[in-house]
Amino acid sequence: MPEQLLAPTRRVLEPHERVAEVLFGLIMVLTFTGSLSVAQAGRDDVRTMLIGALGCNLAWGIIDAVLYLMGALAEKSRDARILHAVHHSKDDAQAQQLIAAALPASLASVVQPAELETMRRALQRLPDPPARAHLHRSDYVGAVAVFLLVFLSTFPVALPFLCTADAALAKRLSNVVALAMLFGAGAVYGRIIGRTPWLVGVVMFLLGTALAGMTMALGG
Repeated sequence: MPEQLLAPTRRVLEPHERVAEVLFGLIMVLTFTGSLSVAQAGRDDVRTMLIGALGCNLAWGIIDAVLYLMGALAEKSRDARILHAVHHSKDDAQAQQLIAAALPASLASVVQPAELETMRRALQRLPDPPARAHLHRSDYVGAVAVFLLVFLSTFPVALPFLCTADAALAKRLSNVVALAMLFGAGAVYGRIIGRTPWLVGVVMFLLGTALAGMTMALGG
């Protein structure tokens, strides 16, 4: 497919995807800070916990970035296959069906045959797609954004342990920061889905806490 057609058609990360990445990073770091026993923790214990939390989110940030690139390449390959099929279809009606199948269900249900035919003719005028789809610069930017969202969400929660030698105080402050971030992420998600922000914030607060506790209980 030509460059302009294979280029990303959406933002690097949709708002709900950003919320999901932040939530993921928060849950990961909470499993480390929550497992720290402040009654027995010394500086070495705190240091080990911080290294573990940062290292885990670093690894998962890289994994998420790679998965993002894999998804982007799969989407481009799918678009190229559809264009190739439309170009080589002997039946105009079949080509229209291929185009309709590629549209979101809500759009496909209201698009008229005449409109599909207009799309088919426009696609027929495009050059044949390349044999292999390729990632673009913006795809790599998206992968970096995914990595940063997962990894950098660790720092606000870990910061209290870097600012005070009192492990008990640091853990309380860290928990407050983490829970506030969970509530904030939920409120943002609430606005995205058209629900009451503070209510979704409370639900996200409870969900994130439960998921972190479950992860700790399962040895994560």
